Amino acid sequence: MFKEFKEFILTGNVIDFAVAVILAGAVGMVVNGFVADIIMPVVGQFSGGMDFAQMRHILTPAVGVEGEAGYVAENAIRYGKWINSIINLLIVGFVLFMIVKAYNKTKAPEAEAAPAAPAGPSDNDLLGEIRDLLKK
Repeated sequence: MFKEFKEFILTGNVIDFAVAVILAGAVGMVVNGFVADIIMPVVGQFSGGMDFAQMRHILTPAVGVEGEAGYVAENAIRYGKWINSIINLLIVGFVLFMIVKAYNKTKAPEAEAAPAAPAGPSDNDLLGEIRDLLKK
């Protein structure tokens, strides 16, 4: 069982997949940073200087002072963070679409398969013709 696992884990596909996952995580951090630090402030500016991340509906307000005894944290529905996530998804999806579109343009078009040559007579047909010629 260990030998089978070793063979499985050392195949090229598994290693390629592991590298792809690590790179995807790194690219994800870069894209999330771009969206959170560059795009969202611009979106907030166009929406009247609003910071979506701070938008929430308070169900129960905080009681007391944070760090002191008897403090109860605020209970709120933070829909602004959800709006940020949706905008993030749309931007990431658009960026990926543009990357794939550019990649597809760089790929050489596949040559169309040449039409198959017309099938000639089979071996049996040729042998039959030779037999007929020998009879004459």
